[in-house]
Amino acid sequence: MAMLDDWNRREILTRIGAGFGLVGLSGALRAAADTAPAAAPAPHPVARAKRVIFLFMNGGPSQVDTFDPKPKLREYEGQKPPGGTLGSKGTGFMPSPFAFARHGQSGVEMSELFPNLARHADDLCVIRSMHTDVPNHEPGLLLMHSGNLQPIRPSMGSWISYGLGAINENLPAFVVLSPGIPTVGPQLWSSSFLPGQHQGTWVNTSDLAVNKLVANLDHPTLSRPQLREQLDLLRALNERHLERRGGDEALEAQIKSMELAFQMQREASEAFDLSREREEVRDAYGRTPFGQSCLLARRLAERGVRYIQVYHVAGGSSGLARQPWDTHAGNDRAHRRLGADSDRATAALLGDLKQRGLLDDTLVVWGGEFGRTPYSQTIAGGKVMKEPGRDHQHRGFSMVLAGGGVRGGLTHGATDDLGLEAVADRVHVHDLHATILHLLGIDHTRLTFRYSGRDFRLTDVHGHVVHDILS
Repeated sequence: MAMLDDWNRREILTRIGAGFGLVGLSGALRAAADTAPAAAPAPHPVARAKRVIFLFMNGGPSQVDTFDPKPKLREYEGQKPPGGTLGSKGTGFMPSPFAFARHGQSGVEMSELFPNLARHADDLCVIRSMHTDVPNHEPGLLLMHSGNLQPIRPSMGSWISYGLGAINENLPAFVVLSPGIPTVGPQLWSSSFLPGQHQGTWVNTSDLAVNKLVANLDHPTLSRPQLREQLDLLRALNERHLERRGGDEALEAQIKSMELAFQMQREASEAFDLSREREEVRDAYGRTPFGQSCLLARRLAERGVRYIQVYHVAGGSSGLARQPWDTHAGNDRAHRRLGADSDRATAALLGDLKQRGLLDDTLVVWGGEFGRTPYSQTIAGGKVMKEPGRDHQHRGFSMVLAGGGVRGGLTHGATDDLGLEAVADRVHVHDLHATILHLLGIDHTRLTFRYSGRDFRLTDVHGHVVHDILS
């Protein structure tokens, strides 16, 4: 197992060719070791952020309706895109009905869907040149969350928890806030082959009562000292059992989870209690599940939770409820409704973090698994839709970052004139992950875990830090 270490030269030669590479160089290496100090590993980058809040717009928001204006679409309205990409689903290019304007001293452009967020334009870094590997939700979600198209790798929050540990030992390092289960579900916050304590703790925000957000906060009969005594006895028995089993990682993770649960009984009862917030603060975020989840994210961030994932879902089990930004039909109407909710909550979060002095070391990320096409979709499932939508777009879309060491008031990269593909300063999902780790003070190539005979990392063998967006 390797955590944040490089192999030294001897280890590299041992692993290459089953050690035969050492035969010819053993004497030279021994002589060098006698006369020269061992080379120290390169330092990790200086951390600019202590924590991350990822606001995830499930389904994929339309970049041409939010942060990437394409006036040329009016000139080509109704025309078919080149290469047969439209197929038989739609009528051709569809311009956005939303007006775009420049905001702040920096002149960051965004649509009228974000009047509140526009006031924070000089804190925003808009990446217009994102691209990913596939235009399908499940693999797209997995890639954005874990760097892999299949549900076999740890999530980014788990990697960060593993690499940096917890700030507050009485709360989880990785918390997931969502009213119901989003598409794909728990695999999005899975620790996979990492130790189990690094898995995200899911909190269902469909009911905001503190005893519903975190179950079993109070024991019906035992006092806290009695619970401590009971847990100490249980831990002693479990540790004896663990010794007899020769060290079982799953059992060890379960022991640690019980200890964390006990510590959370006191800390979580305060951290998750939104009734402690002033009514005007709760109103500022919006009294929606997403708005109140963003307020919870701020409360958790200031109490030392390392990675907080907030899902913008509607709750329920239907596909559209689990990924509301998937606007195959009624794109314009849905973006007005969803944009209003997201705009209010995101702006309130940024303002709140800034006022409390937390934005400088809190990285906020806004976006989905991909974007949407600049052309229309009028047929879905063989049915003609009353209001046109937009299909999935993975070759060029937008993400927004703020705080935590990124340059505010910046627009990075570009798609082509019609919004079909990222063409300038392209940023892949792996590059985004590498940059997030860099801002947290981690070299993404050295955050590794040895499993099944090889060293794994979040970015696999890919990823480059996007230095141009760093402050």
